[in-house]
Amino acid sequence: MKDSNKNPFRFKNAFNLFQKSFLVSGALLCIPFFECFPPSTLEASPLQGILSRKSFVSEAVTRTGPAVVTLETQRTYTTRGNPGLPPGLLFDPSFRRFFGLQISPSPRRRVERSHGSGVIFDSEGLVLTNAHVVEKTDRLTVGLSDGRRVQGRVVGLDALTDLAVIRLNGPGPWPKAPLGDSDKLLVGDWAIAVGNPFGLENTVTLGIISNLNRNVSQLGISGKRLDLIQTDAAINPGNSGGPLLNSEGEVIGINTLVRSGPGAGLGFAIPINRARTIAKQLVDKGRASHPMVGIGLGPVSSKQPGKGLLPGAEITYVVPRGPADNGGMRVGDVIVSIAREQMKGPADVVAAINSHGVGTPLSFGIKRNRRQFELLITPVEMSSMR
Repeated sequence: MKDSNKNPFRFKNAFNLFQKSFLVSGALLCIPFFECFPPSTLEASPLQGILSRKSFVSEAVTRTGPAVVTLETQRTYTTRGNPGLPPGLLFDPSFRRFFGLQISPSPRRRVERSHGSGVIFDSEGLVLTNAHVVEKTDRLTVGLSDGRRVQGRVVGLDALTDLAVIRLNGPGPWPKAPLGDSDKLLVGDWAIAVGNPFGLENTVTLGIISNLNRNVSQLGISGKRLDLIQTDAAINPGNSGGPLLNSEGEVIGINTLVRSGPGAGLGFAIPINRARTIAKQLVDKGRASHPMVGIGLGPVSSKQPGKGLLPGAEITYVVPRGPADNGGMRVGDVIVSIAREQMKGPADVVAAINSHGVGTPLSFGIKRNRRQFELLITPVEMSSMR
């Protein structure tokens, strides 16, 4: 009798034979199963491969991209040579020769050229952009995505909201971008920034809506009256004035600035509903109206720990002899409603005053300590408050 240990491969060979038999049997059993399906369901369609490579971003840009324009601006500045010296010394040749100064006492003209972006929002050739892109511009050239280059004229600009409207010179036809509804935005929605950063035309970046109603004062910016959309879609120099799109390709904002230094990568855009109102005023009247009652606002904090913020807006400052002061508002009052509509926060109060206009009394629901009452305040134009 032979010892089984003398042939260590005998068991392994038997196992391999069993494994091969099982695989062959399995394959034979699978043949009828695959025959049940038509070839069209097993083979990938060439059209299906093309569709899978196309994203919603390309669809959105295709819809609005033709209406995005490049703005080339030219500004002329006058400078004087060495303004820190008395004018008489500049004409003294001994003084210039002694110090080796090459100074021209006469004014010099300097031309500065820059780029920006804009979007055509009206088929008559009206372009929406930032005020800082076109202010003090001597010459404005607009480049379209189809290669056309036309001259533009500033219809009006509003430095307070950093918005401006340009009219294209020419018969057209002009592409028009669809406008969305910025009041329906939610944090986390897709955001697509389109523009011409550093003069590079038709640049597209993708991100999300990071926050809403971000007041410019939180960014350390004064002299502006804006509540901005915050996004992480890259907005670089030259993107200013270009559109911020939603996933449907509708304009939901006008790109205005990007934070540099600490916290870099945060972009901000003016909500399109606010921009649309200002644009209409600039086209109709050549200027924008800014109603105000003369108060500073802040959020309402709960006195109980863990409760967070409460509805309404707390008055933090009252302009002396302004409409609010004359109407009885005080620091510490909480505005809970305007025209019987509840206010969620300071942004709602500002929006309600802006939409109401000037010259007509407006009802403010006030909470002072434990009392609630109404005050009638008439908003006035901001320029009259200065």
